Amino acid sequence: QVQLVESGGGLVQPGGSLRLSCAASGSIFSIYIMGWYRQAPGKQRELVADITNTGSRKYADSVKGRFAISRDDVKNTVYLQMNSLTPEDTAVYYCNRQQGSGSDERVYWGQGTQVTVSS
Repeated sequence: QVQLVESGGGLVQPGGSLRLSCAASGSIFSIYIMGWYRQAPGKQRELVADITNTGSRKYADSVKGRFAISRDDVKNTVYLQMNSLTPEDTAVYYCNRQQGSGSDERVYWGQGTQVTVSS
């Protein structure tokens, strides 16, 4: 089992910044994809950004140039730096970790952290 603990959400004004953190613990594999999804009211959960153990990154078009994902493998932690936030970024942000392969593949989710962008 893997536990994911998120932190860093909150209320911020448009144009502001926030940094989310997600710390993984438990049965950690060295090969993984770890990232952030978000879900706004009435909308489907969508990928925001993810990063692999090799450092390969992927971003949603809506956040490219504004958000940056990074990792610290010593701390088993992934960060999402969010800049130039807009009200459209308001959502619950969920940390996600995928590890293993084939029948051993597992997907884990954090509990979610609220990000609200409002003046």
